[in-house]
Amino acid sequence: MPRTAIAIAVVLMGLADAGTALADVDDVALAIRNNRFEPAELHVPAGRKLRLVVRNLDATPEEFESYELNREKIVAGAAGAVIYVGPLEPGRYPFFGDFHQATARGALVAE
Repeated sequence: MPRTAIAIAVVLMGLADAGTALADVDDVALAIRNNRFEPAELHVPAGRKLRLVVRNLDATPEEFESYELNREKIVAGAAGAVIYVGPLEPGRYPFFGDFHQATARGALVAE
């Protein structure tokens, strides 16, 4: 088989694997409203990859931050962001908004 054909086959196999990987991701919705996360506690399946879809309904930016998840993402006001996490072991994974730490608190609970 010519090298070009082998290279194309390898790329196509990689794309097929990427499509399968995306199908194995669970979407989880999270909103920011009045400098708080809604819902404040999200119950998610353990052992699964998650696509956390965050919508900031406030006019001001907020940051999604979690030491346990090793994630930090600024979400502009009236905008959204996607944060990938997992797969997670069973447990509680706190997160907070760095700009409003007194009110913007939450947790993913993997079960």
